[in-house]
Amino acid sequence: MISYKPFQKLLIDKEIKKTVLIKLAGISGATMAKLNTNDYVSLEVIDKLCRVLQCQPGDLLEYVEENKSNY
Repeated sequence: MISYKPFQKLLIDKEIKKTVLIKLAGISGATMAKLNTNDYVSLEVIDKLCRVLQCQPGDLLEYVEENKSNY
C-alpha cells in the first residue's frame, strides 16, 4: 500500500497549510482529500507537489506492506 504519511510530515515541517498548497500546486480539494486517505493520485499530481515543495517523490510517499492475513 502507498502511504502519504511523509507528505503530511513534510507539510508540517515546512509549515505549509493545505489550503495554500492547493492553490500553489493547482490541485483540487478532492485531490488533497485523496492524499489524506492514501487513495490513488496521478503522477501529474506528484509532479506538481514536488515542484512546489521542491522535493523528490520519495519525500511524499512510502510503500507500506499490507497485513497478509487480509488476503
